[in-house]
Amino acid sequence: MNLNYKKYLDSFDRLNDNSANFIGLKPLPSSLCVEKCANELLELMFPGRCEGTAGQSFQDIITHQLHAVKWTLSNLIFLSFNNECDNACENAKISRKNTDKALELFFEELPTIRKKIKEDAQAGFDNDPAATNLHEVILSYPFIKAITIYRVAHCLFKAGVPILPRMLTEWAHKETGIDIHPGATIGHSFFIDHGTGVVIGETSVIGDNVIIYQGVTLGALSFPKDGNGKIIKGAKRHPTIEDNVTIYANATILGDIRIGANCIIGSSVWIKEDIPSSTRVLIQEPKTNHREIK
Repeated sequence: MNLNYKKYLDSFDRLNDNSANFIGLKPLPSSLCVEKCANELLELMFPGRCEGTAGQSFQDIITHQLHAVKWTLSNLIFLSFNNECDNACENAKISRKNTDKALELFFEELPTIRKKIKEDAQAGFDNDPAATNLHEVILSYPFIKAITIYRVAHCLFKAGVPILPRMLTEWAHKETGIDIHPGATIGHSFFIDHGTGVVIGETSVIGDNVIIYQGVTLGALSFPKDGNGKIIKGAKRHPTIEDNVTIYANATILGDIRIGANCIIGSSVWIKEDIPSSTRVLIQEPKTNHREIK
């Protein structure tokens, strides 16, 4: 059988672009390496969570994991930066410099990141009557995996690292069903119960001691556009959730609005306007009919 590949090859614009100044493909962060990095990060935050650690001192375990994370992250961050420029030689120098800066920032922030993740785990235990102990939360609750990877990705996002933060949070999304954009800002002691179907958009801001249940969406109502009708990237378009708010299952909160502190948002509500502090928002209870089955 003779197959004609020409039509498929013609779908690649770069084959007809005489200005392209590289041969072949630029190396990119691979999905397999991102998965490896995510698991190393989970092991670093909670030693013993992903692999056995018998026969080693605790300090040796942590030091080994720090080296592993440094090596893997360094490579992935470099590839992410290196993909952004066209001049290969000059770009490698700039990418290495940017990588070193991002890594330095990450390791400076690492103690704070872990402290926040421990607070998140404690919030899960404190707010779920089904949790028997903290180890159960850390080892089995999907939100721990999602929030751990988010907090690392958010640090890298703030450091200006391209591609990789989103790849990390999308790995967590695939693993847990919880979709948190690395650009979102989330405060202390955050808990997502059950988790499946939760969406937290890029410009969402979430305060301290917030609890979210499954199916909640913090989304955009519309996208601001420039004079040419193109979407303005990065503009604030997602909700701000203040401290001590509880949002129950399948609530949808859209747009650049504010949910005041100490609010309770009931299940399945649809909110597009500001809600004052200390307000309970519920939909009217639907009427049910009961009939005998004959």
